[in-house]
Amino acid sequence: MVAPDAREHRAPPEARGERLDQYLSRAFPELTRSRIQGLIEAGHAQVDGKSAKVALRLKGGELLSLHVPAPVPAIPLAEELPITVLHEDKDLVVVDKAAGMVVHPGAGHASGTLVNALLHRVKDLSGVGGELRPGIVHRLDKDTTGCLVVAKHEKALVALQKAFKSRGVDKTYLALVHGVPKAAEARIETLYGRHPVNRQRFTGKVKEGKPAITVYRVLESFEGAALVEVDLLTGRTHQIRAHLCEAGHPLLGDALYGAGRKAKGKVAEQAQEVVGRQALHAWKLSFPHPRTGKTLHVEAPVPKDFTAALKVLRGK
Repeated sequence: MVAPDAREHRAPPEARGERLDQYLSRAFPELTRSRIQGLIEAGHAQVDGKSAKVALRLKGGELLSLHVPAPVPAIPLAEELPITVLHEDKDLVVVDKAAGMVVHPGAGHASGTLVNALLHRVKDLSGVGGELRPGIVHRLDKDTTGCLVVAKHEKALVALQKAFKSRGVDKTYLALVHGVPKAAEARIETLYGRHPVNRQRFTGKVKEGKPAITVYRVLESFEGAALVEVDLLTGRTHQIRAHLCEAGHPLLGDALYGAGRKAKGKVAEQAQEVVGRQALHAWKLSFPHPRTGKTLHVEAPVPKDFTAALKVLRGK
C-alpha cells in the first residue's frame, strides 16, 4: 500500500528501458539523484506497489511512488567550533575553510569537522541531502583552505549541485609549487581516475576515466618555487594536486603527491617548512545563486601561513 505522503508518478511509454533512479531524478527534480538512490535502497520507492532496486529498468506505464521521510537530525553532533563565514543568506552559506579541518565526519573524524560546526551555526541544516553530509555541495581536502559553499535546504542543494556538475561555477585557486613551470600558462586535460597501485592517490595517466581539466598561470617565479593561479574546470578529487604533480610541479608541502620531493634551494625549503601543509587555497568562487540566478562572487583572504611562505620566497 502506498504511504499517505508518497509522491506518485505514472511512467510514460517513452521511459521504457530507463533506470528507475534516473527517471525518478527527472520526475522529482527537487531531489538529488544520490538522495533518490538512497531512498530506493532504504525501501522508500515502489513500482506498481512493489519495492524495487535502483537499477530496475522501466517498461513504461508503471505507477511509481516515492516516500520522502521527514528530515531527521543528522548523526553528527553540533559543536561550537570557530568558522569564518564569507557570505550567508536564507539559502546558503559560504565559509572560509581552515587548514586541518575535515569537511564531514568519516573514518577517524567523528567530530571536529566543518559539518559539526555548521550544525551548531545553521539550526535547520539537519537532514538536508543526507545524514552524514548535510548541505555539503562540494568538498575541499583537509589541508586545503578557502571557499566552500553549503546549502541550507534541499532545493538549494539540488540547484547548486547541478551548477557544479554542469561547470556553471568558476573556481580559482592559489598554489605554491616546486620549481618554475616553463610555460607561463598551460592547460592540462586528461582522463582521470584512482591510481592503480597507490589507492590513496589519483592520476591523469589512465586509459579510462572521467575527464579532468586544469588551467594554470604563473603569477610569480622564485628560486626553486612559483606562485600559480589555477582555474579548476572540473572538480575531481585531488585534481590540482595530481595534475600539477604529474606536470613536474607538485605543491609545496604535499605529503601525498610531493613525497620525497625536496625543495630546491634554501628559500624554497624554508617556505615549505613555514606553510607546513599542501600550499593550496580555494581563493575565489563564482556561481549562480539558487534562488535569484544572479552570479554570486566570493573571495577568501589568503591565509596567514600561505602569506608567510610568500614573504620567505620574496625575501621579505
